[in-house]
Amino acid sequence: PAAGWAFLPRVDGGGARLAVDDLAAPVLAAVGAVAALVLLAAALGGESWPARFWGLMLVFTGSVTLTVTATTLPVLLLGWEVMGACSYALIGLRWAQRVPVAAGASAFLTTRTTDLGLYAAGGAALAGGAGWSLDRLPTATGPWLHLAAAGVLVAALGKAAQLPFSAWLSRAMEGPAPVSALLHSAAMVAMGGYLLLRTAPLLAATGWAGPTAAWVGAATTVGLGAVAVAQTDLKQLLAASTAAQLGFVVLAAGVSAAAAGSAQLVAHAAVKSGLFLAAGAWLTAVGSKQLPALRGVARRFRPLGGLATAGLLALAGVPPLSLWLTKDSVLAAAGEQSVPLQVVGLAGALLSAAYAGTALRVLWSREEPTPGGDEQTPTGRVPGAQLAPLGLLAGGAVVLGVLAPGTAGPGELGLSAVLAVAVVLLAVRRPLPAPRWAARWLFLQNASDGVVAGLGRAVAGAARAEALLVRAVGGLAAGVPRLASAAAAADDRGPGAAVRAVTAGTRSLGVLARRPQTGLAHQYYAQVVTALAVLVAAVLLTIVVR
Repeated sequence: PAAGWAFLPRVDGGGARLAVDDLAAPVLAAVGAVAALVLLAAALGGESWPARFWGLMLVFTGSVTLTVTATTLPVLLLGWEVMGACSYALIGLRWAQRVPVAAGASAFLTTRTTDLGLYAAGGAALAGGAGWSLDRLPTATGPWLHLAAAGVLVAALGKAAQLPFSAWLSRAMEGPAPVSALLHSAAMVAMGGYLLLRTAPLLAATGWAGPTAAWVGAATTVGLGAVAVAQTDLKQLLAASTAAQLGFVVLAAGVSAAAAGSAQLVAHAAVKSGLFLAAGAWLTAVGSKQLPALRGVARRFRPLGGLATAGLLALAGVPPLSLWLTKDSVLAAAGEQSVPLQVVGLAGALLSAAYAGTALRVLWSREEPTPGGDEQTPTGRVPGAQLAPLGLLAGGAVVLGVLAPGTAGPGELGLSAVLAVAVVLLAVRRPLPAPRWAARWLFLQNASDGVVAGLGRAVAGAARAEALLVRAVGGLAAGVPRLASAAAAADDRGPGAAVRAVTAGTRSLGVLARRPQTGLAHQYYAQVVTALAVLVAAVLLTIVVR
């Protein structure tokens, strides 16, 4: 199905057009299903959500569907921008608390900055003669082709939280669990990877953008995989794993393996949304999301523990679960272009098994939980009704591997299965060494906080300058009436008084001039005689003086 309407008729591709093709169809179905199940779980979780939560989540989902189905840049930008604005509002949903609002601002500023790449890409596409249809972007000519590819790449990597734009994803964990479950599975973060899959022909046409995307994705699977292993907070572990798992989608886009990438994206959406909802349920029940405080929580709440285990095993790539097949399909496609790229991706897959095994060891531990890290008052229970949507998501984590295109051979599948199972068993038996250098998200948080603080200082400076300008304008506005009053008074006392005096004198002379105008002839004769007498007297006086 497709639809469209006129928007900018004079621009090639300037219309608003939507379509559901082979790439969009499975992703669109995943977005709708995951959003519905996340909202259902939120409704059944026992927490009272404000009306704006439901409204923002629905608008957020709508903007994602626009992004998925857009075939022209105007519609893509509409969905892209609304999606970013909703993410800020959802992360900072508890607006009375400073930390969630600051986290939302960090996410918004980071992604908003990288979003400028789409505008640069749109300008380059027009200048290069390609227009704004996404499928025609590879036809841009000259350097405009490379600028368009660079803009799309930056915008997509920022949204997908790929290196070096990953730190905002950590801060976004301050949002409620349902927000994390949607935003970090099938919605905003996933849309960065989806955009690269959609524009894979553009990346390939440049000769450099495709390999760059592939290597950035592979590096993110390793770097953020190490970050996930080093975390002591369950939601932070899941957040880092989100960036790492989407690294496989970006890797697939870089090697033009759109089918494998979309399968990885859809399977990961089911896995990660279920795990985030489980983390939120445990936070409500236990009052903490710190791993030391969650020891044995899967034994205590066994139904939820079983569903979370299915998701974690899928995340680890254990056969026959979904991500085992989808990740291997991506790695097989990568190996056809570059064996080193495939090896780096395989290292990222093994790290997936490491952090998933670490979480399993803690959640099923027989040790007593360590007190501390309480973040809210525990309820001590998990609502049974909430298990139904989580069960459906866990089912997706098990079976969605059928979407994988089957590019991986039996040998590749067998090797990855043996390695994943071995790493999981090793992580479950004993704690793995946690790289301290990765605990703070490769120090990207410090850099991100510094940039955000710098922007904040710049905004504050601009606000102070604006306040001074406003005060100056206000003072000038208040002084002008006073100056006008003084000028009016001076004018009234000087030139105004002189004008009034001349006017009064002229009026008096006029009155005097009208008095002899009686209309009687004898009075006129008398006036003439008087005037002649005055004239003769004047002449005589002049003669006497001489």
